[in-house]
Amino acid sequence: MNNIPEVKLGIAAVSRDCFPMSLSASRCEAVVKAAKEKGIDIFKCPTTIENENHMMQALSELKEAGCNALVVYLGNFGPETAETLLAKYFDGPAMFVAAAEETGDNLVGGRGDAYCGVLNASYNLALRNIKAYIPEYPVGTATEVADMIAEFIPVARAVIGLRNLKVITFGPRPQDFLACNAPIKQLYNLGIEIEENSELDLYAAFNEHKDDARIPEVVADMEKELGAGNKMPGILPRLAQLEITLLDWMEQHKGSRKYVVFANKCWPSFQTQFGCVPCYVNSRLTARGIPVSCEVDIYGAVSEYIGTCISGDVVTLLDINNTVPADMYNESIKGKYDYTLKDTFMGFHCGNTASCRLTSSTMKYQLIMHRGLEPDKEPDITRGTLEGDIIPGDITFFRLQSTADANLRAYVAQGEVLPVATRSFGGIGVFAIPEMGRFYRNVLVKKNYPHHGAVAFGHYGKAIFDVMKYLGVEDVEFNRPKGMLYDGENPYAKY
Repeated sequence: MNNIPEVKLGIAAVSRDCFPMSLSASRCEAVVKAAKEKGIDIFKCPTTIENENHMMQALSELKEAGCNALVVYLGNFGPETAETLLAKYFDGPAMFVAAAEETGDNLVGGRGDAYCGVLNASYNLALRNIKAYIPEYPVGTATEVADMIAEFIPVARAVIGLRNLKVITFGPRPQDFLACNAPIKQLYNLGIEIEENSELDLYAAFNEHKDDARIPEVVADMEKELGAGNKMPGILPRLAQLEITLLDWMEQHKGSRKYVVFANKCWPSFQTQFGCVPCYVNSRLTARGIPVSCEVDIYGAVSEYIGTCISGDVVTLLDINNTVPADMYNESIKGKYDYTLKDTFMGFHCGNTASCRLTSSTMKYQLIMHRGLEPDKEPDITRGTLEGDIIPGDITFFRLQSTADANLRAYVAQGEVLPVATRSFGGIGVFAIPEMGRFYRNVLVKKNYPHHGAVAFGHYGKAIFDVMKYLGVEDVEFNRPKGMLYDGENPYAKY
């Protein structure tokens, strides 16, 4: 994936001047050694920091090494001013970790008091309004700190990506999709740029790509990907033309930004003018790390990008769509999996999930659009969906969202896609999330989340939660287990 950052880690040891500098330096060497044994490439800053002058020298060394993420390592108590100014002036996400004491036989000359130093560091970070990543238990041995650094990497990748991201939109939203509309001020606050365009802008660019010489090559690639699922080959040239149009627009319009996602209108007038449904193209771009959200869902596209950065893998955007029928639950789920009926639901979208995440994929037409746009006709302009059941396995359902009054909130819920045939259409799966019924009512409904949710394929809840907190999102919800009530939840309710 070439649309997400490469994290280049640097680590700087810091030392309080009333403690031996060698203690912090040697402990830092041990961390670097442990990290490299785990396959983590990390640059050790040559300067151990005791004061502001050291801090400026270290900044220069980190910059020269090309570091874009920083580990501030308290090998002893640490200089609270210099270490927090290092995070302030460093151009990238920073993590604070500290050394545990090593042996009971060396608690005089070899005691570092970094456990205490983290408290002062955290207070000084707050005084200076500096964001930093601090692990759940930020003090450990060299091996434990190396494990913490490994958990920091995907968080850093997402933060770096968002700071260098542009969301390109083609709109406006379809009627009755106000749920996907949210104030974009908070995205600018996160450092994200947004370029909003009309469908006419895309349509003009699309027409300029008519008979583009690259179309046959893209069609051939589509044919290879679809294989036996290539049931509507006649639509591929139009889809290839659209794909080339979007990729060219991305390169020509990314401007000062390194990374791009799209939030595009996809119906109903799209079909009558472009002559296709864009879902398959959206799936192909998303598979390359360029998420394309449906229905001009800007926050959905940003959420997908967070998942892409964290997982380093393909994501998708789905409707939290429909219940699992009771007879289907009784036949295929009850007694086989430890979920109630209300823990389950179907996640669906027309056909935007990448082929690598479907058990089998087939090019089809969008049934709902066909009813309205081509009734009683052989499908033509409503062709272009990639359909199939989503591959079973662990998932994380999540979303970053702005409220109507421009406050950020988010949710993260881990679960799985069950190996149950959906018997339906679109890109779709039977999802199970523990206590989904309560989560649906007390988070999704109560807090006015839209129907779109981003899906990462794996359990990435911890990293996603950490990213949201790093971004300053104070309200981050999750699917609470039994016995843990939501704020305001009726303790006598039956779900």
